[in-house]
Amino acid sequence: QVQLVESGGGLVQPGGSLRLSCRASGIDFNTNVMAWYRQAPGKQREFVGDITEIGTNYYTDSVKGRFTISRDIDRHTVYLQMNSLKSEDTAVYYCNSPRKNLWGQGMQVTVSS
Repeated sequence: QVQLVESGGGLVQPGGSLRLSCRASGIDFNTNVMAWYRQAPGKQREFVGDITEIGTNYYTDSVKGRFTISRDIDRHTVYLQMNSLKSEDTAVYYCNSPRKNLWGQGMQVTVSS
């Protein structure tokens, strides 16, 4: 069964770090781009970044230098490492496979003191 299962969300103080994981069953990372999106309250879902088939990354400007997307092919898992978190990073974060049009269940990340 092809599915995306996320873990790792929670509450963190401004300036803190958090790592999200996305276990991708039935998806070959060598032939599929994997992406992260987020949706803040009252806003549209927005692209955060992705990792391509060859392991290169693209990020939206607002997270460049703070967020890192990586993958472990053997564990079938994609990661979103978030550092220097800001209150405006508060959102539900979603893992995505564009080719398979598949989404994870979403993980709440709240940045607050």
